[in-house]
Amino acid sequence: MEKVIVINNDKMGHGDEELGIRLMTNFLKRLIDAQLKPQMLVLYNSGVKLAAKGSLVLESFHSLENLGVQIICCGTCVNFYGLADQIEAGRVTNMPEIVKVLTEAKAIVTL
Repeated sequence: MEKVIVINNDKMGHGDEELGIRLMTNFLKRLIDAQLKPQMLVLYNSGVKLAAKGSLVLESFHSLENLGVQIICCGTCVNFYGLADQIEAGRVTNMPEIVKVLTEAKAIVTL
């Protein structure tokens, strides 16, 4: 695995919540057009909310998946937030797979 992006929050950065949502939405839209894309997005903690029904970034996630970017969601986190039946992008996985992905990745970017 070459490059992995970890998204561990449903907002980008710290501070104003509305700005953080706007930044995350814009980042994912721009990632679609980027020449070099990650092989995988790893979502955990509140980042899994981005893959759930009603998320503002589902369209971007579906576009990225169509371009070959894999998206995995932490199952413990999905269950914690009560989203087990609401994940609409990527797939739910477990911590052993997340550990394997992160330890084998050549580069990890954390948002």
